[in-house]
Amino acid sequence: MTLEILPGCEPFSSRGDPLGVLLLHGFTGSPASLRSLASALAATGLSVELPRLPGHGTSVADMKTTGWSDWTSAAISAYDELAARSERVAVVGLSMGGGLCAYVAQSRPEVAGCVFINPMVKAVSDELREGLDQLLEAGLDEFEGIGSDIKREGPVEASYDVTPLTCAKSLFEGITEVYANLGAITAPSLLLQSREDHVVTPDNSEDLVALVSGPIERIWLEDSYHVATMDNDQEFVEASTVAFVRKVLGA
Repeated sequence: MTLEILPGCEPFSSRGDPLGVLLLHGFTGSPASLRSLASALAATGLSVELPRLPGHGTSVADMKTTGWSDWTSAAISAYDELAARSERVAVVGLSMGGGLCAYVAQSRPEVAGCVFINPMVKAVSDELREGLDQLLEAGLDEFEGIGSDIKREGPVEASYDVTPLTCAKSLFEGITEVYANLGAITAPSLLLQSREDHVVTPDNSEDLVALVSGPIERIWLEDSYHVATMDNDQEFVEASTVAFVRKVLGA
């Protein structure tokens, strides 16, 4: 069955020179949150891929049929396809996409560099896990949405207005493994972190800085919430990402 992709949630692909960049969007979100950044990277001549992760950008019912293994498989497949026609590849991730970025870097140590934008890389507390299990046992399979945490007036993230709890549980289980292997990341990294974020707690970034083995530079974003790629710091995020990616790729 062919699923209808919501307007603006289509994947982005641009073939340029043999230097590649893979971008990965967040949980319940879509490529829309990273489209401007992908375009900025492509405008410099790089080959850019921004896939739509399984279950995203279609319907909540579709998302409920997917989980962490689907999202990681899609991320690895997109990386491998891009790497097969590129000399070097960097990976950029927002939110859960940051966790997927870490997963790719752990699985493919030849990654040239990572850009983490308000990443989710830390296992959630036992208390939160237990609360989630209780909700599921009570028959509740959806919770309020987490999208569009944007300070700037006007932009709206193309994301679901509810959070499928079975998918959230799968995400939490997958991130636990990512967190345990953060030390395997040896590629140079750039961390762009909002001072105020209502979706991902700041200890995610704190632990990322403390645990990765490769060099990491953290830059604070002073005027954006979680979806910084669409917020007041958008131009700064794009300029910083382009400069870092081109540097690690040797462009």
